[in-house]
Amino acid sequence: MSVRSPDNILFYLPPDQEQQVRDIFSALNDLGLPQQNQRPHITVTFAPRMSAEVVSRAAEILPPVVPATFTRVGTVIFGTRSKQTIAWLLETDSAVTEAAREICALNPDGRGTEWIPHLTVGLRIPRALVPDYMRGLEEVTPTRFKELTALRAAYWRPATRHYTHLAGPEPED
Repeated sequence: MSVRSPDNILFYLPPDQEQQVRDIFSALNDLGLPQQNQRPHITVTFAPRMSAEVVSRAAEILPPVVPATFTRVGTVIFGTRSKQTIAWLLETDSAVTEAAREICALNPDGRGTEWIPHLTVGLRIPRALVPDYMRGLEEVTPTRFKELTALRAAYWRPATRHYTHLAGPEPED
């Protein structure tokens, strides 16, 4: 069964941090765990089809808070079905949190003002592999890799591969 990815408003990491996360994905795969192919990012909000109002407001309120610093404070498991998501739980400052919550509240498909800042490190992991994945993640993640930077923000529509830059430096890629 194909899973259609939703429209997203995302924070993207600088290239060196993105590569560090990709190296962790590779090391996990070397341990025999499922390959992760997603581009490392921090999601602000998502919807099957994002409204223009949400994107417009994000373009207004995200530039003043980008770049933003996030700190890894733990690992969480999302999901209740046979495949689950493993993510680093992140904390950031109140200005970023307030901006993200405002954007989330405008999204009728979202969770109101609820925002759980995280970076997915294991997408669609079979429930039986979650304990091994968690152990592997702990083993291959450098202990000094605690801080992440949201270098830029964008609206990403995977179905059409359409990228709209919202904040921070324009991407080079």
